[in-house]
Amino acid sequence: MDTGPPGEPRKFDPKFRGPIHSRHCTDVICCVIFIVVILGYIALGVVAWVHGDPRKVIYPTDSYGQFCGQKDTLNENKTILFYFNILKCASPVVLINLQCPTTQLCVSKCPDRFATYIDVQASYRYKPDQWNYFRQFCKPGFNNPRKSVAQVLRDEDCPSMIIPSRPFLKRCFPDFSTKNGVLTVANQTTFKDGRGKTRNVTDLREAANGINNVLDARSIGVKIFEDYAISWYWILIGLFIAMMLSLLFLVLLRFTAGVLFWIFIFGVIGIIGYGIWHCYWEYDHLKGIPGSDLTVYDIGFQTDFKVYLQLRQTWLAFMIILCGVEVIIILMLIFLRNRIRIAIALLKEGSRAIGYIMSTLFYPIVTFILIAICISYWAVTAVFLATSGEPVYKVMANQTLCKYANLTCDPETFNTTNVTKLCPGAQCTFAFYGGESLYHKYIFIFQLANAFVFLWLVNFAIALGQCTLAGAFASYYWAYRKPADIPLWPLFSSFGRAIRYHTGSLAFGALILAIVQLIRVILEYLDHKLKGTQNSFTRFLLCCLKCCFWCLEKFLKFINRNAYIMIAIYGKNFCTSARDAFYLLMRNVVRVAVLDKVTDFLLFLGKILVAGGVGVLAFFFFTQKIPVFAQEVPTLNYYWVPLLTVIIGSYLVAHGFFSVYAMCVDTLFLCFCEDLERNDGSTAKPYFMSASLHRILGKKKLSPKKAVG
Repeated sequence: MDTGPPGEPRKFDPKFRGPIHSRHCTDVICCVIFIVVILGYIALGVVAWVHGDPRKVIYPTDSYGQFCGQKDTLNENKTILFYFNILKCASPVVLINLQCPTTQLCVSKCPDRFATYIDVQASYRYKPDQWNYFRQFCKPGFNNPRKSVAQVLRDEDCPSMIIPSRPFLKRCFPDFSTKNGVLTVANQTTFKDGRGKTRNVTDLREAANGINNVLDARSIGVKIFEDYAISWYWILIGLFIAMMLSLLFLVLLRFTAGVLFWIFIFGVIGIIGYGIWHCYWEYDHLKGIPGSDLTVYDIGFQTDFKVYLQLRQTWLAFMIILCGVEVIIILMLIFLRNRIRIAIALLKEGSRAIGYIMSTLFYPIVTFILIAICISYWAVTAVFLATSGEPVYKVMANQTLCKYANLTCDPETFNTTNVTKLCPGAQCTFAFYGGESLYHKYIFIFQLANAFVFLWLVNFAIALGQCTLAGAFASYYWAYRKPADIPLWPLFSSFGRAIRYHTGSLAFGALILAIVQLIRVILEYLDHKLKGTQNSFTRFLLCCLKCCFWCLEKFLKFINRNAYIMIAIYGKNFCTSARDAFYLLMRNVVRVAVLDKVTDFLLFLGKILVAGGVGVLAFFFFTQKIPVFAQEVPTLNYYWVPLLTVIIGSYLVAHGFFSVYAMCVDTLFLCFCEDLERNDGSTAKPYFMSASLHRILGKKKLSPKKAVG
């Protein structure tokens, strides 16, 4: 098929009878590049797997770079990280993500009492149990209570104090609680810091800032998990009901699409008409009231917007605006009535097509599985890349003036250097994971490549689904006698054609979209990083760029979607198919706009009805307001947990089914436009459209020379 810009004559193949079966491979170069990239992506995953170690994320690391709880090590039974002096830690963010400037050891359990090294050392002879308990929080192997307190604290052989703590995220945090509105630790408001001072528990506030909220969130998380554990069965039943309602709605659209649309349209007209009457009533009611004849300009800007409602001019403006909207809607209905009827007929035809090819409703499961695989591989690769660094050690000094503080060091040779002499008490402790090798220098580039290929693969999976569904529904439309001429297994045949011949074309379209999406991700990253340091011009420029690329992404998704339909029908390459689809849509731009809005409205209405209906049913069930099932309702901490899950899940289930329906309608529409341009309804060139669409055209037989609008 040769197509040119809108308005130019087109030459058609008179033997065309639907999707081309004798095809050839398209966009071969892109296909080869796509396969090479996938192989490279696999290689990247292997390299990341070799160098990475997720234990760096899962397990905390002590000051010696050893994992707490690691098997076959001295820390195997020591799964919790203990901080010698938690007062040196600014916040939980420092404790979890960075390094707190104090010695950290792996312990088997957190302290459960207050104690100081000074007190324990003074009484170790007649209270050995206290010493044995305290020294489990000292450095491994330290057992010299005769060593002076000053030297012990300088060398950080033991902590100066221990306080009652509990493990959270495998780290010991103070066991905070509130008593009569007062912050306490183990019901005490003061403690000894081991350096001769008695301090208030509030001194720990900075180090433990936000911990109570986090612990409360953890408690809520446990309760939510419990609710899921005892209500999952009923949640699945709710999602099954949503699936059945979605199927029922699609079936009923064949008979109710027109009724639903016109009820909505006339409802809108009626509501606007009431608004016009109400504005006129208010306008007339304010007549003669002092001050009501003032203008908006006279009173200026007022923070209390009720003031404007006391002006006749306000209601007159509202009435004029509503009258304008009412006139526009009525004129659109008058002049676009035929196109609206065609759109509704296509919606009904889509329901009929899905009825003949029911397997298409379950294809979204395939797309979901493919996307889930992509997400899983991307996430695992990202974690392994992020944990690919080697342990980096830095000098930790108690003296603030030590010039070697925070410099990198080697723990094996540290004691042979003069750092310990110049900075007494300085230690070479683990800081973070990093590296200076070529691989470590390019980890950020690898993460960027990981994100880019992930976007490419996800868009390819979506493109494959769209092309597959388009081929199946095109087979339905171009069957002259429906359903007798519909080929056997149209969905599987379409899937095979897409994979065998058009992988390159689908990858090409997905590549273009992935590039734009990656640019959007980079812009969001820059906006986040530069927040607070930008001037007005920079913010404006970033905002404009983000808006432009958002619009570009939406446009490309629209073009790609229709290009995949043309690929499924004609088997041409991506660029040719995108051009043909664009020109075809431009020649039918009014029909496109009408069909798009009518389809969006009905499908949105369907999603709301399904999610809302199942949500109401779930609400009455989980709140025990259905007497028949009152005894079956599980006891929940928060009934809204399964309720929100059912509502959101029902919406997603409906979206999955209706996305198939939307693809069906878009495919049938392009086929309908092609049918009008290829054929004229004569015996030699009969229409392939359904009888209902044929009747809407108003002509049983059109001459070849007469245009059809």
